[in-house]
Amino acid sequence: MAKEKTVFFCSNCGNESPKWIGKCPACGAWNSYVEERVVTGKSGGGKSLLPESRLESKPLRLSEIKPEKEERILMPSSELNRVLGGGLVPGSIILIGGEPGIGKSTLVLQNMIRIRSRKVLYVSGEESAQQLKMRADRLGADGGECYIVCETSLERIFQHIHNNNPGIVIIDSIQTVASEALESSAGSVGQVRECAASLLKYAKESGTPVILIGHINKEGSIAGPKVLEHIVDAVLQFEGDRHYMYRLLRAIKNRFGSTSELGIYEMTQVGLREVSNPSELLLSESEEELSGTAIGVTVEGVRPLLVESQALVSTAAYGTAQRSVTGFDSKRMNMLLAVLEKRVGFKLALKDVFLNIAGGFKVNDPALDLAVISSILSSNVDMPLPKGVCLTGEVGLSGEIRPVTRLEQRIMEAAKLGFSTIYVPRLNLKGVSTDRFKIKIIEVARVEEVFKGLFG
Repeated sequence: MAKEKTVFFCSNCGNESPKWIGKCPACGAWNSYVEERVVTGKSGGGKSLLPESRLESKPLRLSEIKPEKEERILMPSSELNRVLGGGLVPGSIILIGGEPGIGKSTLVLQNMIRIRSRKVLYVSGEESAQQLKMRADRLGADGGECYIVCETSLERIFQHIHNNNPGIVIIDSIQTVASEALESSAGSVGQVRECAASLLKYAKESGTPVILIGHINKEGSIAGPKVLEHIVDAVLQFEGDRHYMYRLLRAIKNRFGSTSELGIYEMTQVGLREVSNPSELLLSESEEELSGTAIGVTVEGVRPLLVESQALVSTAAYGTAQRSVTGFDSKRMNMLLAVLEKRVGFKLALKDVFLNIAGGFKVNDPALDLAVISSILSSNVDMPLPKGVCLTGEVGLSGEIRPVTRLEQRIMEAAKLGFSTIYVPRLNLKGVSTDRFKIKIIEVARVEEVFKGLFG
């Protein structure tokens, strides 16, 4: 009779070991052994390895496959629907990851307790039912059709699923679930892979969507094997600074929609509030004109945002000049400072430069370069920028202003928020009519042209 046992294989070279070891003796890789189940028994006897039963499915020509209309389950949060591509697809499996305490469980529970059309089974392996009840009361909902069970055994979870027949299953979190078939502890590579594969099979066979909440490691990626991200249909990253109120929901992978969408939330005492117009919250409301500030138009996913770049330039108090950056790439700022010194002639090598993107946002869009160098120069000469001016453009090493993407959306967002003037790259507007924009558009090709327009 065949029986199952567990052995350890090196995920790098495939070497086998009866127990876990830290370093593979065959290839020298560290921490590469994972636990797997194998079937042992008598082999031979002349028995064919081909299956005796006939397959129920058969290959179809691509033209013979009839397209079916995709029905989606709308979530109570419109921001979550946008990131998912229009709602939750039946039979899909979604993975949501993020830093500890960022609000992953709050985001999922806040949506699940407001669903009335489907029964929801919320499986918690980290919190007790009383804790979830307290959180639901704080979020201000009666719970609806949401059922709570605290369980970490995969086999018992499937028993609860069989008894309750839910319409949506939540696993919080996948790193706490363990199968009795494996001897390793919960959260190990083998456990995470086997549990996720079993839940994937259930989701595809039953048509029930499954949402997994996952931990991340200290490098910022999803904890566990990389195959976890491969087998799921969508990977959503919930990020933000816990010291600030804003949270961003990004789609790293999405088989049912675009990965360019972005959801923005604000953390409040009663849960996460959707931010429909984040530009108004990221701009300061001070009426006083201050030096060292410039408004830049950036794009997160497909959403244009106006963010405030704040800079402070002062004489170095010590021998070595300091460079401090918050919310922007420090290496890119050093490159922009070199462009200012080499191409424009501003001596900043002996001055401290501090740069901050207001609101706690981290911006990687190169189109913010023009706003960054304008705020640095404004602080250096101690002159504020003209009121109602915003900028967008990438700065090259030769001091040229390079084109940016989605320029028309950036201009429309600036006009909608009441700005009177916007500086844009000259090469971006070839063949584009600017008459329909209710904002003054100034085209620039060099950094010097921007400074002459701003400060005369």
